[in-house]
Amino acid sequence: MPRIYTKTGDDGETGLYDGTRVLKTDPRIEATGDVDELSACLGLARSTLDQPDLVRVIEGIQRALLAVGARIADPRHRIAERVAKAQIEDEHVRALEQQIDALETEVPPLRRFILAGGSQAGAHLHVARAVCRRAERRVVALGAAAVDRQVVIYLNRLSDLLFVMARAVNTRAGAVEIEW
Repeated sequence: MPRIYTKTGDDGETGLYDGTRVLKTDPRIEATGDVDELSACLGLARSTLDQPDLVRVIEGIQRALLAVGARIADPRHRIAERVAKAQIEDEHVRALEQQIDALETEVPPLRRFILAGGSQAGAHLHVARAVCRRAERRVVALGAAAVDRQVVIYLNRLSDLLFVMARAVNTRAGAVEIEW
């Protein structure tokens, strides 16, 4: 059985999908790290939810985020050709949009900015939204040729969903939104 430690990163380097070795501070690694952090934030939010419909949505997002990370770590754009589950396509974005549309029917119209917070799960989702925005900025900073455009679109739409999901969770919990 392989061990979790490989010692290949002991000199501050890691490998990309194509075998290229880069510093752990490489912009691609920073972007994949932010996507990983986002998935961890979502796992924390999921652990506090008692709403099976949203737990399933978050699990699906976490699976898609593994694909996003794989796409970011693939400078030659070859992983999607070989690994079907590493694809991020229009249908993934449409699924996020459908979730947004469904959850928006549960929340009051937004009249002003709101302060992040509310219930524990809602607050965790607000944190995940902020991390998602950072991940999106890091991916955009790589440049248009570095990552498939669909990854940027997915992250942009995901941050919208996380905002609406936080609001829906708070509404379901009876947590009052504090307007700014």
